[in-house]
Amino acid sequence: MKMINRIKALLFISILIFFTQEIRSESSFLMDEGLELTLSASEPEILSLSNIDVDHLGRVWACEVVNYGPNQGKRKEGDKILIMEDQDGDGKMDKVKTFYQGNDVDAAMGLCVLSDRVIVSVTPNIWVFYDDDGDDVADRKELLFSGDGRPVYDHSYHSLVYGPDGKVYWNFGNTGKNLKTNDGQILEDIHGRVVEDKGKPFWGGMVFRCDLDGKNLEILGHNFRNNYEVTVDSFGSLWQSDNDDDGNRATRINFIMEGGNFGYLDELTGAGWRKKRPGMHENVSLAHWHLNDPGVVPNVIQTGAGAPTGITVYEGRLLPKKYWDQLIHCESGVNVVRAYPVRDHGAGYQADSIEMMKSIKDRSFRPVDVAVAPDGSIFISDWYDPIIGGLAQRDISRGRLYRIAPKGSRYGQPKLGYGSAEECVNALKNPNYCVRYKAWNALHKMGSKAEKELMKMFLSKNSRHRARALWLMGKIEGRSAHFVDMASKDQDPNIRILALRLARQTGTPLIKIIEKMTSDTSAKVRRECAISLTHLRGDKKASLWASLAINHDAGDRWSLEALGIAAANDWDSCLSSWLKLAGDDWNTDKGKDIIWRSRAKESSLLIAKILKDPKVLEKDRPRYFRALDFQDAAQREEALIKILE
Repeated sequence: MKMINRIKALLFISILIFFTQEIRSESSFLMDEGLELTLSASEPEILSLSNIDVDHLGRVWACEVVNYGPNQGKRKEGDKILIMEDQDGDGKMDKVKTFYQGNDVDAAMGLCVLSDRVIVSVTPNIWVFYDDDGDDVADRKELLFSGDGRPVYDHSYHSLVYGPDGKVYWNFGNTGKNLKTNDGQILEDIHGRVVEDKGKPFWGGMVFRCDLDGKNLEILGHNFRNNYEVTVDSFGSLWQSDNDDDGNRATRINFIMEGGNFGYLDELTGAGWRKKRPGMHENVSLAHWHLNDPGVVPNVIQTGAGAPTGITVYEGRLLPKKYWDQLIHCESGVNVVRAYPVRDHGAGYQADSIEMMKSIKDRSFRPVDVAVAPDGSIFISDWYDPIIGGLAQRDISRGRLYRIAPKGSRYGQPKLGYGSAEECVNALKNPNYCVRYKAWNALHKMGSKAEKELMKMFLSKNSRHRARALWLMGKIEGRSAHFVDMASKDQDPNIRILALRLARQTGTPLIKIIEKMTSDTSAKVRRECAISLTHLRGDKKASLWASLAINHDAGDRWSLEALGIAAANDWDSCLSSWLKLAGDDWNTDKGKDIIWRSRAKESSLLIAKILKDPKVLEKDRPRYFRALDFQDAAQREEALIKILE
């Protein structure tokens, strides 16, 4: 009898081992054409992984999270920051070491690895760790940011990412709440705006830019729900995903138009999307983001149901061409990694969707983050759990790391140097953020001595390489105005956009640059001109705004919202200047766009005129009544009386 039981036990163990190997194997995934998947690491060497990054040596760093949700406190020593290394080029990690372990990184949801520091986002703090003696173990830490964000929650503080301009970008979701100074005061950004989710004026999740030391903080966008991670491309354009109120099939990808309101809550009241309002969209996925309200930036693409997480811009050349310069994103809710090829759409963007990696057998596959290695391959972290979100974590015994590359591609590290300007420029072309960080700082220290090599890079055919070179040249002391002017005349609209962004960061006078670009053939460039007016004041601003508004194309919501952001504190003067230019043409389709978006004192009576026009279709009337909600109360009352006459 004992022998039979022993045989049964061995048989059960064999079946269990077979099943475990099967669900761990690469064959359980459907891969897009030309891509090969490698299981790089798994339990027991690693457990549940949240965010990852890849350093300049090709090592993969990860937040290993056990103390999350119902498991808080189960690992008494605290969660870990791991370093994983492939020592023989087969894409599989041969060595796993602990860089740091402690309760101060429990449930970390953000990781940024730079060559001289490691930044860990673990609400309510963002810590910077330093390895002073080079032994791959943290020696000290410094506090970068703190606040009242909800701890151990995935709607709070997320990863920082190093930008092509030498600054860092990051975000928090709608439980991030605020940021505070070391003495407990609420922080203000460089424009004097309080960093706080209270509707004065900011709601919900926010996106930030700051220096590496946390100074010169700017709020770049707000009113998101759970914008899990932001990424930045070489032109300085920002992209992120956002999760809906669960179950509404309304997750989305956003382009962050600086200064934009992205519509999770009602701008006026902070109410949720279910609150009835005039002009409310019948489609739940659109009503969810208040997209019929004036003042809300449109989405690039809505991606249906899910739990969107990590994102990056793939600017490498190892993967098939369809992925070059495109967004790559983890969708943990529906067990898939996607690419979103972006295309121009008026003054903004739309995107398509490609499934790169999809689990076909195992619903516990939960891709949480994606990172680009120096060789151009990408790594995916797998939280691995039968459920995702809602503070649930049922399986803390497993975790996975995958590598995606072309078939047969070994994991080799490119030969990179950082001594000479020529070596650094070559490194600056790399698709890995950490490599570019190391190259950027070396070139920036060289100053004008690096200009010759950077100019060679700028004169190349790769627009992303050109952009990286331009950012650095534009920050050489005394050379900003020269390179801004040069870039403003470039044939590539993305470089002309960068000219405006560079001018804003370097303090180069904007008025003369914008004057030359208000009639630019690219709607995207005109959009950026409008954004560049936002924090300017005076008659010249109103005149330039009017010129841009005259060139607005009817129905282009991206253009319209850029104009709205620009005029936010100067609506009366801006609209007045535009009305003088437009004359009787204010009542055209594009003119009515401007009036619908306007918050000027004159707007209410003009909206009343539109509503009294018998040519206005009945289906369009709620849209204009909703616009009245955003007007001054006294002017709105006067307009309503006019409508009733």
